[in-house]
Amino acid sequence: MFRKLLIANRGEIACRIARTAHRLGLEVVAVYSQADLRARHVRLADESWPIDPASAGGSYLDGRAILEVARKCGADAIHPGYGFLSESAQFATACAAAGIAFVGPSPAAIAAMGEKGAAKERMRRAGVPVLPGYQGEDQALAALERRGRRLGFPLIIKPSGGGGGKGMQIVREAAELRAALEASRRVAASAFADERLLLERYLPAARHVEVQILADGHGAILHLLDRDCSVQRRHQKLIEEAPAPGLDARLRVSMAEAACTVAREVAYVGAGTIEFLLDGSEFFFMEMNTRLQVEHGVTEAVTGLDLVEWQLRIAAGEPLAFAQADIAARGHAVEVRVCAEDPAKDFLPGSGMLRLAAWPREDAAVRVDAGFETGDLVPPDYDSLLAKIIGRGPTRAEAVARLREALGETRIAGVPTNVEWLAAALESAAFQSAAVSTEFIARYGASLIARPEEGALAPFAAAAEALALQGTGASPSPWAVADGFRLGAAAPIAVRLAAGGDAWTAEVRVRSRSIVEVLLRGRRGVGPEPELGIEGRRTAGGALLELRSLSGGESARALVSAGCVDVWRGGRHVEFRIENVDTAAEAVRRPAGSLAATLPGVVVAVQAAPGDTVSAGQALLVIEAMKMEHTVRAPRAGGVAAVHVRVGDRVREGDNLVTMISPRDDPSREPDRDPRRDPSGEPGREPGRSSPSDA
Repeated sequence: MFRKLLIANRGEIACRIARTAHRLGLEVVAVYSQADLRARHVRLADESWPIDPASAGGSYLDGRAILEVARKCGADAIHPGYGFLSESAQFATACAAAGIAFVGPSPAAIAAMGEKGAAKERMRRAGVPVLPGYQGEDQALAALERRGRRLGFPLIIKPSGGGGGKGMQIVREAAELRAALEASRRVAASAFADERLLLERYLPAARHVEVQILADGHGAILHLLDRDCSVQRRHQKLIEEAPAPGLDARLRVSMAEAACTVAREVAYVGAGTIEFLLDGSEFFFMEMNTRLQVEHGVTEAVTGLDLVEWQLRIAAGEPLAFAQADIAARGHAVEVRVCAEDPAKDFLPGSGMLRLAAWPREDAAVRVDAGFETGDLVPPDYDSLLAKIIGRGPTRAEAVARLREALGETRIAGVPTNVEWLAAALESAAFQSAAVSTEFIARYGASLIARPEEGALAPFAAAAEALALQGTGASPSPWAVADGFRLGAAAPIAVRLAAGGDAWTAEVRVRSRSIVEVLLRGRRGVGPEPELGIEGRRTAGGALLELRSLSGGESARALVSAGCVDVWRGGRHVEFRIENVDTAAEAVRRPAGSLAATLPGVVVAVQAAPGDTVSAGQALLVIEAMKMEHTVRAPRAGGVAAVHVRVGDRVREGDNLVTMISPRDDPSREPDRDPRRDPSGEPGREPGRSSPSDA
């Protein structure tokens, strides 16, 4: 076995690898970019080394920098995790040349499976079923367009040199084909340094089922059962389970045999995954991931094996200590990926400081693989995965139920998350009955987005803010207690709240150090609500307030931070802003009609120019953030007054991107009323100026 292991990765997977490495007695070395200076994986390591800068290309994808760290620290093995350099044949070759073990397959096996088109053709010749498609040498856009039209629609475009769903585009009609090819090529070049694309017929309602294999350097190739990973957004998985539900025994055996054939065909050694599309009783080879999968934990949960341990043992030359007959599923396991993203905004990723990251308690039925803790920064430079939560049980229903409970115990503040959406997905009739496919989100995703509950939780937010103002010491100074005290009677404390586009003013009367009365006023379109008595106390950990309504017995938990209050109740979470300053100044800082960046990233395409006339929904520019492309579209028809960014510019959240004018605001149009009056006929505004709400 090795002595010192360098983990060439970050986040959740680096933390997970470190756990097994420490259990086996290995010293763990972490590398980190500027963005990860204080990351959890750095804190868990025995020693850590910087690799700059924050961009993945200059840090976690810089094989030479990582190998230099390995030489300096004396590491005798490198585990690449998943993503980044995990499927780089060049990096595996460089490790071998440096005399450092690469914890993964041979460079030849990585190369054979890394070029997706050639891999499909090789598997077709080996008798493994593949979908019809094109993966030829002619990669000119015009040639790809012709091939795509010949294949028919719908079809899917994939980067030939990479996986993980990045760069994939589904094309449903010919008019979309050229733009989809261009978008896929941009991501292929930036994510994999390989512009080649492949085209395939797209099965819109297929299942995504994969088989985990494990092979040693002594000729043994075993399969470790199958997994279903059909619930996906942007071709990236959100919910996975093992074994795949609803497969008949013969189909399960056929897929496992095909997976072993794939591994045998390339003399595979290590842990790998063969992915299939399942359409009814037919399955088709998609690709082989020559690395550890994000979802490997569900396989570990039902087999009792530690795949990272066996990766390390195989890389150290050890044979597998078990046979195929020893592998059997014990119960069921379901995993969800908790990500910093907003399902209500098409799963738009977010970044920021975690004011709270409270994960569920782990036991025999729940496992948490977390990459972040309270106080950690979620940077915009990488993917949005925060943690994986796995539920286990004797049956699928019991595993799902325990996982749902665990999500109810999860509380995250500081970034948007998909926690509520995942809980709703697990509770949906389609998932409960295992009626899932890759179209799950297209069919049910919108219905799983939680309805706003800001109004119901606003009294708890106001109460938490007022209680926090009183201090938490055993005997606080009377001068430090903000309880509205006045001679004769206590004056109410005014708390202004905002959330989800709504706003309230709450009058809070403090009755004791733990009891307040809250009266909400000023909610748009709604008069004062009944006064509510709320009792609050600190939780054992001290970070959260436990709140309870004195009338209805409803309870909530709240986190009070500078400028905001987060409230959780019944699995729902709302972040309230405390409006202590005049926010009207924001409209002055941002020009009327401007479109602002909703997340930090890099501009990769600009499709509009000043003077253009655009229609509602037309693409204006494209921002790449967290390994995904996000298109900024015109919110309405009008003209482009100015474009404030160029390709390659790095933008921050809130930066102005494009300034638009609507047709009615066009100064070139002949005014039809007194030019000293605004469009509504009110005096005092210049013509051609829109209000902040027009933006």
